[in-house]
Amino acid sequence: MLNRIIRSAASSLKTPSSKLTRGLATPVQHPSLFTHVLPPKSPAALFLKSGQTYNGQAFGSTNSKFGETVFSTSITSYTDSMTDPSYLGQILVFTSPMIGNYGVPSNASLPETPGIPFLESDGIKCAGVVVSDVALKYSHYQAVESLHEWCARYDVPGITGVDTRAITSLLRDQGTTLGKLAVGDDVLAGPPSEYWDPSKENLIAKVSTPQPYTLNPQGKGPKIAILDFGSKANILRSLVKRDAVVTVLPWNFDFNTVRDQYDGLFLSNGPGSPMSIMETVERVRVTINEWNKPIFGICMGHQILGLAAGLEAYRMTFGNRGHNQPVLALASSGSIKAGRVYVTSQNHQYALTLTEDFPEGWAPFFINCNDSSVEGIITTPESGKQIWGTQFHPESAGGPLDTIEMFSDFVDACDPAKGNAMATEEVKVGGADARVAATA
Repeated sequence: MLNRIIRSAASSLKTPSSKLTRGLATPVQHPSLFTHVLPPKSPAALFLKSGQTYNGQAFGSTNSKFGETVFSTSITSYTDSMTDPSYLGQILVFTSPMIGNYGVPSNASLPETPGIPFLESDGIKCAGVVVSDVALKYSHYQAVESLHEWCARYDVPGITGVDTRAITSLLRDQGTTLGKLAVGDDVLAGPPSEYWDPSKENLIAKVSTPQPYTLNPQGKGPKIAILDFGSKANILRSLVKRDAVVTVLPWNFDFNTVRDQYDGLFLSNGPGSPMSIMETVERVRVTINEWNKPIFGICMGHQILGLAAGLEAYRMTFGNRGHNQPVLALASSGSIKAGRVYVTSQNHQYALTLTEDFPEGWAPFFINCNDSSVEGIITTPESGKQIWGTQFHPESAGGPLDTIEMFSDFVDACDPAKGNAMATEEVKVGGADARVAATA
């Protein structure tokens, strides 16, 4: 009797219901749900250019990689983090002790958002992965492969069995550090001259779309253009779900030549330094000065807006990466209420400089409750503009959805039929003195 029950259960697993296959490309379970593909026992080491070495076991690719070693405090959504284009060229250290326990889902588009991948891009974007304990077996109804198989398929090496707490403490003290994730027969530190510094390159050009394309062409909402600096897929989903017609443009596309065709402009997130694309900053400055329709920037897009407005940007010691960053709203706009703290998802190394003398027509929108860095900028009512920038990700993926309605606010502001739904009303929370005191 027991054997019949086991055989019946196994048979039902091999023929999953449509409910169990939601999000998969085809209604077929991956074979490793039943026969796990394990990596061969192979040594690995994380070498930092500053001299430290961390030894462990390899998984994923058998090829060694160089990159910028950073840490993330996210406790979930490792697949979203690893496919975030903003992690391009970085060796990602997860502070969460176990990674891989729910496997990796199919990246096929969902029926309601065709043309947009299920994860945050078309594949893994980070250079390597460092975890305390990798889960080689996984359990999730959407999983189609293990973290090890996924990393091997995208030629991304991983190391497990290292003290990620010690690595994180070191990176917090000395800052983001160049590193080499060495695996297999190549477990050698190599000379300092070999260590690749991705921040010196235009990483945005490597992840931006090469050609313009349009999503939701039959949408009844406003027409919104996106300058793609390495946009997360959930930004596209968040706009399409609000029925906007979204046209994605390359990072170096001159929007000013076509701006009259659109109801709004969106500046996406992206990897590296905002100073690497100063030609785009100059074009955005022209747009701000000559165009009176809504503009919204997130992460890299926020930094580009700030530079175009006349602010300065700087490289943070170790950046903010995680899904638990609290920010204080200094102004009210749409769904955002001044004086409230919002918990946000972030992934950035650069930030705008907080200054007492903000450019005319601009004001700080949010400030980080942990380090007092600028988390948002906004145009004042006197400017006559409707422009917002956030250093954090309102669309999360993964992370909290405290500020997701900013997308509704923006789409409503762009909609000619709804007018100035996001008209700005700055609410003073202690006035300018409070903003200056926040930097102390």
